[in-house]
Amino acid sequence: MSRSQTSEPSLAAAESAWQRGDIETARALCAQLICANAHDADALNLAAMLEIGRDRLAARALVDRALAVRETPSFLVTFAMTCDAGERHRAIHALQCALELEPRSPIALNNLGHVYGEAGDCAAASLCFERALALMPTHAAIHFNYGTMLSQAGELARAEAVLRRTLELAPAHANAWNNLGQVLLKQHRQSEALTVFEHARTLAPDSVDVLTNLGALLAGVGRIDEARAALERALTLEPTRVSAWNNLGNLHLRLGDVDEARAAFTRAIELKPDFADALLNLGNTHSKMGDIEGAIASYRRALVAQPAHIGAHSNLLFALMFATDDGHTVRVEAERFAAQHEAALLAASEHMHHANLPDPARRLRIGYVSPDFRHHCQSLFMMPLLRHHDHAAFEIVCYALGNQRDDMTDQIKRHADLWREAGELDDARLAQQIRDDSIDVLVDLTMHMDGARRLLFARRPAPVQVAWLAYPGTTGSPSIGWRLTDPWIDPPGTPHIDAPYTERSLRLPDSFWCYDAQSPGVEVSPLPALENGHITFGCLNNPCKLTDATLALWAPVFAALPDARLILMAPPGAARERLAARFRAHGIDPAQLDFVGFQAREAYLRTYGKIDIALDTFPANGHTTSLDALWMGVPVPTRHGRTALSRAGLCLLANLGLPELAADNDADYARIVTALARDLPRLAELRAGLRACMQASPLMDGARFARNMEAAFRHMWQAWCEASACAS
Repeated sequence: MSRSQTSEPSLAAAESAWQRGDIETARALCAQLICANAHDADALNLAAMLEIGRDRLAARALVDRALAVRETPSFLVTFAMTCDAGERHRAIHALQCALELEPRSPIALNNLGHVYGEAGDCAAASLCFERALALMPTHAAIHFNYGTMLSQAGELARAEAVLRRTLELAPAHANAWNNLGQVLLKQHRQSEALTVFEHARTLAPDSVDVLTNLGALLAGVGRIDEARAALERALTLEPTRVSAWNNLGNLHLRLGDVDEARAAFTRAIELKPDFADALLNLGNTHSKMGDIEGAIASYRRALVAQPAHIGAHSNLLFALMFATDDGHTVRVEAERFAAQHEAALLAASEHMHHANLPDPARRLRIGYVSPDFRHHCQSLFMMPLLRHHDHAAFEIVCYALGNQRDDMTDQIKRHADLWREAGELDDARLAQQIRDDSIDVLVDLTMHMDGARRLLFARRPAPVQVAWLAYPGTTGSPSIGWRLTDPWIDPPGTPHIDAPYTERSLRLPDSFWCYDAQSPGVEVSPLPALENGHITFGCLNNPCKLTDATLALWAPVFAALPDARLILMAPPGAARERLAARFRAHGIDPAQLDFVGFQAREAYLRTYGKIDIALDTFPANGHTTSLDALWMGVPVPTRHGRTALSRAGLCLLANLGLPELAADNDADYARIVTALARDLPRLAELRAGLRACMQASPLMDGARFARNMEAAFRHMWQAWCEASACAS
């Protein structure tokens, strides 16, 4: 026990112990003072402050006793600090009383600013912080609180300025470095944020906040071992840190360790049941495990917890397309998304003037926006188009989002007239860049898929905005005027065929896609059944497409062909166990199943060498996977329905001259597949000829496809010019 505790306990000694971080000594000294004088208001107040972080109710009891002796501004500030979120009105009243007693109290103003900020009143909070800083302009803690409030309110430019001022005053303020990093991340400035977090770690190596944020960012740039070490260290220091569990789950998900990811997200949700980010990520895990209904349930839970969570809403909308053959259900949710997240931006941009010259015949500037200008399935479709664009009539601008770049990025860049690295631009800055670039037609290649920037398009940076490629469904956004489709996905003349879409549909003459296999040296193998003595089916689609409707569609095929086998793509562990149980429930023996994991492209394509017939999924048909199968000589009979996603297979087969392999009901699908499986000469013929057939078809005619796309862009542009002329 210290000398001050054994001889002369005093308030000054207690305050000194508190200020040097010796909290236990400070508590002991306060206890002695209160024991000696139960009405020592200053000791009671200090004791209350020491208890706030440990026992809020005990702190409240102590400060109430202090206030019963006398009411001072400092006691009222302490009282406000003991109020929880449900008592915010009491905290505000106490701090206003403190300011009536001492109008120039920077501490009361600082605390009142903090409380207003928590209440979401950024204007009132800013006024308090500004008044506090006018009284104490070099007080780093007030700057820090002000900057943190601005960050939480979404005032990112102001937050960055205030936090940088904090660091001028207190360069070793690790929490300010950490919060600055978060502000930079919110502005998509990942490289700057990484530098800031790494510096914060040098100042506070065991800061759980810093380690948690740094771990997530390191994972995002592929520094996996460092990311894992940072997150595991954070959880060693604080096992209940939910954000660290969530970030660790994301790391496992990135690595394909789905069971570990699910365990991490589940732990985060156990600790915080309304943690929207973890609920969203658990939904993504369910999706990768082939549990689309579980994914939808998780996304809905995330939206209940945080209705404004744009990521959870996008993922819900995307997942619904895999689960329903009702386009109206998807449209309703898409329009709900726009109303929830885009309304203010749409209202502000509704009558925006675009300075683009409305000349129908001039050279047009086409802007493509995507996070996936890299080795990604999107490049299989972008390269044929980009290679064949008419640069005399169209200037091509690519806006590359995200931060993933590779040698495919370099190939894509060579076909662009202008390349913009846009990954570190927020929506507002990117929208302004697009306006400055005078883009005439802006193409959203992502829609509601991973990396989407829906709020960019809600700002209407270009006069013509069109959705293409991610999927042929609807965005639900009034900011997207057009969608591209084809006569197979959306047959013209069919009553109400365009009703599920908020956009105007423009049908390309042949196909929604043009495909480049990007598989040099991967040749078609002989028909496996000739050597195996049985048919091997395969489905290398994303497991989230393995709906109950799909398994019911396949069940009669396996009943007719009990010796057949099926190769499925699914992550190891619980996902495969669950799928096996579901197949058993549909009367398909799990012993007939063989699983493969997610593979690099060449290995994935070679897996088709083991497959005789690819089974399509429903209600979301295979898209890229079906084209890959056909390229490898594997026919893909399809079951088509009412939605755009359920008619992809029909489009592919029609363009190959094989419409007889498409069915519009389950029974005909089973009949077609079974008959094909029993006709080995026909299968062998298809295997030998499908690749040449594809190469001769519109599906791989890049020049033809580019002319069709350019004609579509020109049609959209002429419509805008006509509308502009009418408006003037």
